[in-house]
Amino acid sequence: MAEMKNQNVLISGASIAGPALAFWLKRYGFTPTVVEKAPALREGGQAIDVLGTATEVVRRMGLLERVQEFSTGKRGTSYVDADGRTRATVSSEVFNGVGANGDTEIQRGDLARVLYEATRDDVEYIFGDSIAELSQDDNGVHVTFDHGAPRTFDLVIGADGVHSHTRGLVFGPESRFVRHMGYYISIYTIPNFLNLDHWEQDYNTPGKIAGAYSARENTEAKAIFAWASDELDYDYRDIAAQKRIVAQTYADQGWQVPRLLSHLDAARDFYFDAMAQIRMDSWHRGRVTLVGDAGYCASPLSGQGADLSLVGAYVLAGELAAAAGDHVVAFARYEREMRPMVDACQKFAEGVGAWYAPPSNAMIRIRNLNVRLLPYLPWRGLIGGAPQKVARTVEARDYAA
Repeated sequence: MAEMKNQNVLISGASIAGPALAFWLKRYGFTPTVVEKAPALREGGQAIDVLGTATEVVRRMGLLERVQEFSTGKRGTSYVDADGRTRATVSSEVFNGVGANGDTEIQRGDLARVLYEATRDDVEYIFGDSIAELSQDDNGVHVTFDHGAPRTFDLVIGADGVHSHTRGLVFGPESRFVRHMGYYISIYTIPNFLNLDHWEQDYNTPGKIAGAYSARENTEAKAIFAWASDELDYDYRDIAAQKRIVAQTYADQGWQVPRLLSHLDAARDFYFDAMAQIRMDSWHRGRVTLVGDAGYCASPLSGQGADLSLVGAYVLAGELAAAAGDHVVAFARYEREMRPMVDACQKFAEGVGAWYAPPSNAMIRIRNLNVRLLPYLPWRGLIGGAPQKVARTVEARDYAA
């Protein structure tokens, strides 16, 4: 076996892709270091699906049972009108196949914690710091941190999300790669005042949806808002301004929206962002490459963000191991292997917004009718199985440990 090169790897980002990549790199004999700007592991975020090949990746990590312990257990969704009357209901299994083949819906923060706990004893984590500058030559990547002492690594991997600082340093400004999908989303924790039992309720007006779903075994809930909008001019670091945008956007809404908004100011895990994709011709430059949302975010509309992160981390680490650390070979193979899944996930997201937040009252009624009919349609398996099909675009190859 060839001697392993480029063993010292810096990963920027400790959400899902970063710790997953660290797990596999460590297994293959590399020495990963993870740097995370936040002072501690970030909680919060929405419920995410682990489907298809990503489920197989988690199984190979030996973490499937642990992930399933944190399953939301959500049984379905009801669409209600302004008076709270149910207009349509659909089960989770019929709609997206969750629950089959070990696939799981889990809170983003819970999945991040499972991955962190599986790696923290064997991987160096640096919280509260970030890459300030980097330069690369034949000897490695020379990294200057915001706070820590400068260090040199063989490779640097950006796993720092849709607003990736690593991508900005190496590839240029975000505006070159971001594609706005025409929607914004906000999520935060609230009391389960609707007494939701592993269930979600959603309320639509044209171009908007507001809802809540139970979390933590019904001990709390998540408020979720999504709406159609042109690009907004705001600072993504200004939380107060983002909360004002949500409050103003939903100020005139019925149902339980005023009560959902009453918990907005106190929300400590508030999340707000554009639904956007990152589209790049190449994810690597020299000794630096990107994984997950940093390189190929498909937007929350795809429902495949966690899958892309988990599978991308698995493939990237596997190709580095197969190439004995030769990053030139491995990065090219990683892109060839992952590109079909990335393309499929990004294409899948394109038509989801009009279903999720229909643009007119007539379209809301048509969507609700389709939801009511879905369990009885002979082709319901094609509809419900679409996310599964996309999530299996890339199969989990066997990489030698």
